[in-house]
Amino acid sequence: MWRLAATLIFVAGLILLTSSMVNGEGDMEYRELTPEEENVIIHGGTEMPNSGLFVESFENGIYTCKQCNAPLYMSETKFQAHCGWPAFDRAVQGAVEMIPDDDGMRTEIRCAACSGHLGHVFTGEGYTERNTRHCVNSISMNFVPADRIETAYFAGGCFWGIEYTFDHTAGVLSAHSGYMGGSVENPEYSDVCSGSTGHTETVKVLFDNSTVSYRELAMTFFEIHDPTQINRQGVDTGTQYRSAVFYADAAQLAILDELVAILENRGYVISTEIAPADSFWQAESYHQNYFDTHGSGVSCHGRVNRFTRE
Repeated sequence: MWRLAATLIFVAGLILLTSSMVNGEGDMEYRELTPEEENVIIHGGTEMPNSGLFVESFENGIYTCKQCNAPLYMSETKFQAHCGWPAFDRAVQGAVEMIPDDDGMRTEIRCAACSGHLGHVFTGEGYTERNTRHCVNSISMNFVPADRIETAYFAGGCFWGIEYTFDHTAGVLSAHSGYMGGSVENPEYSDVCSGSTGHTETVKVLFDNSTVSYRELAMTFFEIHDPTQINRQGVDTGTQYRSAVFYADAAQLAILDELVAILENRGYVISTEIAPADSFWQAESYHQNYFDTHGSGVSCHGRVNRFTRE
């Protein structure tokens, strides 16, 4: 497997990426909490019933962690429980961790990204078909309305490094590794690696456009991989590692055309495939958050400044 070799070869790029994060470029820092927020999120307190901002709110969007901005709950999973706190019947996959509460009777839920206290989970109450109620403190969450949420799809070699970079970019709500651009439904990793399905390793990025723009994300993409290589990225070779961007609408396409023109005017021969987004197939769980899960906190994609920045 070429993954380890790729990491070693791109160690110089790793140093560049780490340096940019230390200097605050694209890093997701924890926000400073008020005393009331700290009492709940850090010390496990509970806000007064019916006092929270989101108890009676059912607007479409995503609820995120107040401390680290990680996505926690989709609005469609929220229901009216008349319990005094926001209630959800499930969290975003992998977003929360459940641990026995100190009282020995309940199960506490925490943000999986920062361990901030959210509330408690209860089962067997019959509120929904899932028979589960995540009882969450409003003060533990922020809310991003649907009209601020956009989706982007980027493919630039090994998806581990692409996902890691965007997952640590301010304004990104989530980044998931997967497959796109092929002809086979529900492809598995082994199928994609054979090159027979036509897919390329792709990262789906959900982002808050009030914090980061699609143009900024696309510029980042063109700088963290080599868009001039054909059907390869470093030592990873094959059509499954080709450079590609799958646009969601005409506005994204116009931005991509603009950026490619800038790069070509600067002498780059761009090989990046630009195509409309089609079916995205999420990769196996062991591919998600690979570098963070393995405790390395690194990326095999080093950043090169290809655009003039102020």
